Amino acid sequence: MALPTMMDITKLYSRRFSTSERERKNRVWKVLCTLFFQKYVRPTDTVLDIGAGYCEFINNINCQNKIALDLSEETAQCAGYDVHVIQSGSSNMTAIKDASVDVAFTSNFLEHLPSKEELLTTLAETNRVLRRGGRFLILQPNIRFLHGEYWDFLDHHIPLTDRTLIEALELTGFHIIEVRPRFLPFTTKSRFPQYPWLIRLYLRLPLAQRLLGKQAWVVAVKP
Repeated sequence: MALPTMMDITKLYSRRFSTSERERKNRVWKVLCTLFFQKYVRPTDTVLDIGAGYCEFINNINCQNKIALDLSEETAQCAGYDVHVIQSGSSNMTAIKDASVDVAFTSNFLEHLPSKEELLTTLAETNRVLRRGGRFLILQPNIRFLHGEYWDFLDHHIPLTDRTLIEALELTGFHIIEVRPRFLPFTTKSRFPQYPWLIRLYLRLPLAQRLLGKQAWVVAVKP
């Protein structure tokens, strides 16, 4: 049997998330978008979802223009009717004009990049497409609180903490305006609140986030 020369992300994710798990994740994201992420996004904004995957964020956020960027062919199948899908890597966003995006968002994506050079290129490209004053919203597993768990996923490459991310963002021209080293649990497979009322309660309890949160939340601005 011949070994694959590159990782088949579609096959990997189909094994990792069953149809029922994907439906459950989407319900969780719908609540998170309504109760938390939406306060960073205006109805008139153009929003770019980097590494959009199954489009749980971009489908559920309320804004004027939606862009989903991902290498996977599945993203176009998952995107809503009002989402413009760009099949591309994050280090090459040439399909998006300079200073044309109000908010860029990425969740559980940067650790999948193959190198820190690719990370810096991705951040620089994000800076390019954002308008002045544009916001970059990042939800990111924080290896400071994960240790071995971080490497339970075959497609994790770069070990990142909130401090690493801040340094990289500042190096690529961003100004940091909000940092929560502990925010959400590591994955929706972990001790993640699954019901709307539990998610609402979790978001209102900083103590619960300090105890269960293993993902960092970082908001940066393009000056």
